[in-house]
Amino acid sequence: MVNIKTATEIEKMRVVGALAAEQLEMIAEHITPGVSTGELDRICHRYTIDDQKATPAPLNYRGFPKSICTSVNHVVCHGIPSDEKILKDGDIINIDVTLIKDGFHGDTSKTFVVGTAGVLAERLTQVCKESLYLGIQAVKPGAYLGDIGAAIQTYVEKNRFSIVREYCGHGIGTVFHDEPQVLHYGKKGTGPELKSGMTFTIEPMINAGKREIKDGPEKDGWSIVTRDHSLSAQWEHTVLVTEQGYE
Repeated sequence: MVNIKTATEIEKMRVVGALAAEQLEMIAEHITPGVSTGELDRICHRYTIDDQKATPAPLNYRGFPKSICTSVNHVVCHGIPSDEKILKDGDIINIDVTLIKDGFHGDTSKTFVVGTAGVLAERLTQVCKESLYLGIQAVKPGAYLGDIGAAIQTYVEKNRFSIVREYCGHGIGTVFHDEPQVLHYGKKGTGPELKSGMTFTIEPMINAGKREIKDGPEKDGWSIVTRDHSLSAQWEHTVLVTEQGYE
């Protein structure tokens, strides 16, 4: 059952979504060679609590130990911040932040380039971002969830990258991960019909090599890496289906 938000709930989603976006903008200047992912986590944690008067949703969620996810290079998603993981020039890092404010969740992520990245890293990051926006542009009442996946898959594969299939976008509101599941591949005209008032994330993860993934070598129960050790990028927005299209 997909939850349709009321006008009051949508307004709360706008507020927390703006805070999540603000946090990604805030952390950008701190993403430099030599910084640890543990330090980035502490900066975001303090900012969430002290400046935004919000709660970091990942912290202690199903046992996750930190306030943000930091996924570097071949880490696909759910990388755990650590003082041992130091960023180097040319790395790429996905920072995934989710806040809770007034009972509602705002979830967004971005892949940042550390210093100066190589051509492949830059292109992978850019294609991933562009695929997210193509997926968002497919959102409108009367369209189907499959339209989103088809738009993303067509673009990513045309650019000779691959899409991770084991993880997907999700409904969001008072619940962090809710229905529907938003796949980043698929066929147009398939899946549930989109209706005004639905809120969900679109968050494609794309790999420079093959799409297969595995548990990270840390065996921490969270981090997922590309099986062939190729680079992986991800971008994410929380989206509202409106009467006219999307927000």
